[in-house]
Amino acid sequence: MQSKLSALVLASAVMAVTAMSPIPAMASVTGATTVNVPFNFTVQGKSLPAGQYLVQRDSSGSFLRLQGKDGGKSFVWITGVTANGENRVILRFDDVNQTRVLNSIQYGPLLTPTLDKKERKTENLTPLDVVGE
Repeated sequence: MQSKLSALVLASAVMAVTAMSPIPAMASVTGATTVNVPFNFTVQGKSLPAGQYLVQRDSSGSFLRLQGKDGGKSFVWITGVTANGENRVILRFDDVNQTRVLNSIQYGPLLTPTLDKKERKTENLTPLDVVGE
């Protein structure tokens, strides 16, 4: 009985440490595309200016990163796979109370989850896509 209890405690500790680990840095980047966003927008409650942004995917195909070309704010998301295998980068925005809010990023077959779930609950949204170069 004691060994089962010890194993359970050890397994719980390992899961807790794994859950608190940060998302790995995207050192191994397989692709990067520049996207020109012609308007100010928000991402996860953070305001970003209009301008050029770098969209990168990691070699495992599990993460997408959005980063300002000036090296400013950076955001990383775990991705899923979409049936749309176009080899383009698409940033989808919603217009919420006259503010553009990033809804999702698609990089070829990789797709982030819906990023603006809170805003989507209460608003009548008009989607807008920005396509990478």
